[in-house]
Formats: sequence, C-alpha cells, structure tokens
Amino acid sequence: MARRVNARNNREPQMSAKVHIEEGSFAVVPTPPGHNVDQMKFVLDLRRRGIMDAAVLRAMEEVPRERFVMPAHAAAAYQDRAMPIACGQTISQPFVVAYMTEKLAPGPRHHVLEVGTGSGYQAAVLSRLAARVTSIERYRALADAARIRLKALRYDNVDIIHGDGIAGAPEQAPFDRIIVTAAAESVPQSLLDQLAVGGVMVLPLGSAEAPQTVVKIVRTEGGAERTNLITVRFVPLLPGQARDL
Repeated sequence: MARRVNARNNREPQMSAKVHIEEGSFAVVPTPPGHNVDQMKFVLDLRRRGIMDAAVLRAMEEVPRERFVMPAHAAAAYQDRAMPIACGQTISQPFVVAYMTEKLAPGPRHHVLEVGTGSGYQAAVLSRLAARVTSIERYRALADAARIRLKALRYDNVDIIHGDGIAGAPEQAPFDRIIVTAAAESVPQSLLDQLAVGGVMVLPLGSAEAPQTVVKIVRTEGGAERTNLITVRFVPLLPGQARDL
C-alpha cells in the first residue's frame, strides 16, 4: 500500500492508535450514510484519473474500504487520501492502490506476494484479481488484525505472514507478481530472486527523505527491465520484524 506520509527515520515508529479487532470496532464498521453514492463517485474518479482496467475498477468497487480504516475515518473512507492506521502506518490513497494494481496486472492464475500488509486493503483488492495472495507484515498487531478482518470478509485466498518483508517468502517462490508498499532505496535482490521469469514487480524506489518513484520491473531470462512511473511518497521499507508491535 502506498503510504503517503511524512518521511521518518529508521527508528521503530510508535503506535499511533489502538488496533481494534473485536466486534463493533476496527473489524466491523457500520456502513456510512451515502455509501453507495460515495462508491459510485469513487469509481468515476478513478476512471477520470486514468484507471481503465475493468477488473481493477470492479475490485476497487467490491472491496469495502470503510472496513479497513479506523471507525473515526469510515465516513471519509472513499475520499482519495491516505489515512492513519495503527503502528504509525497508513492506508494508501485509493488512486495509488488502483494505479499500482493496474501496473502489476495480476491475473486469475497468479500467485502474488505483497510486502507490507498494513490494514489489509491492498491484499483484499489483489484477492479479487489473483488466485492467491501472500502478504507479509513486520508489525504483529497489524498482521493479526488484517488476518481477522480478511477472514471476516471471506477473502480466503489471502495468507498473512508476520515476518521480514525484505526477505520475502522464499519457501513459496517463485511468484508471478510482487508488490511492495513501502519505499526501498534499491530493488531488494532477495525479492527479485523470488520473481518468476516473465513476472512483474511494482515498488516505490527512493530515499525516505524525498518523493520516490513507482517502478515497474519485468524479470527476463537475462535480467530485468525497468520502467519509471509516477512520483509518490511512502514510508521507508525497513528490514526485520518489529520488536514490540
């Protein structure tokens, strides 16, 4: 998930909000008034901004974004802006989710690796497009909450792992598609090694102190082909698992 927040250093971020996973809180949010109208405007805005893939638009429409934000933000869930979640992280703005998903081009036979689960929203969108999604989250609290949320919504083709995203999931490789939702300064070789020949990786590259560039990488027999896309702002991709969260 693209996380458009201010750059931060490599210290462990403090938890900014309590993770709610029980009935009546983060995992279950009442449908806001005007929900259907907001959804229609939401999809029309994505089309207006250039998202044209019908399957991606359908997935963005089907996934209830209000279930992946904190209750205080549910009424604004379909606005095109990032929102805070627990552990100092964010849920990405919808356009960036849709754009990166469209460039990733997941198909119905693909196994997708996502690095950076967050609240599970990007994984939920991918689950509507791919055969299987494996998502890695370094914060245990986020991983546990996302797992419960996705199960409640019956997105049963998503496997959430608490672990080191940079290490990937070599025991499940190769992957047809890999998406990274935090900014790396260079392409992690460990992830490139887990990408199948002909596979696609989409990730933001650049320093945490400045805007980054979303990059599309296609693995070939002889190496990799890179295409630079849009400018964005993400939290940094950090190694290892978080110590306490």
